[in-house]
Amino acid sequence: MQSVDEMEEKRLRQPEIEMRPLAEGEDGTAFRTLNEEWISRFFVLEAKDHEVLGNPGAILSKGGRVLMVYADGVAVGCVALIPMGDGVYELSKMAVSPELRGLGIGRRLLTYAVAQAREMGAVSLFLGSSWKLANAVHLYESIGFVHVPAERIPPMEYARAEVFMEMVL
Repeated sequence: MQSVDEMEEKRLRQPEIEMRPLAEGEDGTAFRTLNEEWISRFFVLEAKDHEVLGNPGAILSKGGRVLMVYADGVAVGCVALIPMGDGVYELSKMAVSPELRGLGIGRRLLTYAVAQAREMGAVSLFLGSSWKLANAVHLYESIGFVHVPAERIPPMEYARAEVFMEMVL
């Protein structure tokens, strides 16, 4: 648990933030590491996690994007836009470093991802999440994602997915 002084110091220190897509051939180690941290804290890494995190280039080669956030030049956040066909994209693998949570980086990243999806011609975004990630679910709701039945979105390959959301763009 953080002390009051640590929380205040974190609030006062605003790092320089840069957001950009991961380039073809660029090292995806941070994408993997950032996601493995939160997944292994709350769940068990599944086969689909290993597949996606082990080869972010596959997302890019299908026309998707892996968006990275850098604070003072260090990778501290990420999210993937995975094309599913017909202008539908899965918003997947969103992560922010634990020490920088609560600074609004996740909200900025999500807003950036929606803008990138629109630029890519997406007509809708969907995601699967878990009630264990209540802060994330609330963040998605706050920027316009709505809860939908699982049948309304493409099948999810994650056992942990129990919350399904969509945003029409």
